[in-house]
Amino acid sequence: MNIIVPIKQVPETSNVKMDPVTGTMIREGVESIINPLDLYAIEAANLLKEAHGGKVTVLSMGPPNAEKALKEAIAMGCDDGVLITDRAFAGADTWSTAYVLAEAIKEIGGYDLILCGERATDGDTGQVGPNIAAALDLPLATYVSEIESANPVSGEMLVWRMTEYGYEQLQLPLPAMLTVVKEISFPRLPTLRGKQRARASEIKVYNAGNLQVEKEKIGLKGSPTRVIKIETPKVTRGGTILKPADDQGLEEAVDKLVEFLKAKEII
Repeated sequence: MNIIVPIKQVPETSNVKMDPVTGTMIREGVESIINPLDLYAIEAANLLKEAHGGKVTVLSMGPPNAEKALKEAIAMGCDDGVLITDRAFAGADTWSTAYVLAEAIKEIGGYDLILCGERATDGDTGQVGPNIAAALDLPLATYVSEIESANPVSGEMLVWRMTEYGYEQLQLPLPAMLTVVKEISFPRLPTLRGKQRARASEIKVYNAGNLQVEKEKIGLKGSPTRVIKIETPKVTRGGTILKPADDQGLEEAVDKLVEFLKAKEII
């Protein structure tokens, strides 16, 4: 069973800064890690490989240093890594990103399943996985919490996905795309042997020159959505601060608090 897992490097810090001109994230000088939610997709893919054979290929679009994330995934048990890197891809929105990833997946070929994390912790949109499925015309299940069975011979799989009201069971033909949630697995740690294999592995590199991409669909210029304005929300809370200095003041403060809670129909 051949599986492709698109992963993303995200800033390790929660203090993410945006470029007010382009509306894109400033990544220079910020330590990056594998998107934590992608780790669950990596583990689910490795478990399927162990059960059914085949291989797991990790795929990432980003700057050259994204190779580090691919090597880490290989150290966790994945077999191959593919890096998509080109300044022409910079500033891509979720649609343009998914378009390039889909073209790279076509180039890789020979897959039975694509597994993505539910969303990335930086953009938090959850759009890239479904957009890849749309670009490749694949059946899609989102928020998958369990893969009950997968049969690459019959070309079918049975999964459970989370919904607002509980869980839903779906049967999908293969090849298919799944986006998975934390409940799917518990990510393993890289092993020493895995780190040695990752160090010796060669990462294949794709760019705008060796992918069949249309120039008007890539990068910032090819992105149909734009961030027009960025503002930090201001939290203002008007209120009254009571600082009783004696017992009488304390009683008055309690009375005012009770009146306030009654006015708000809390008590």
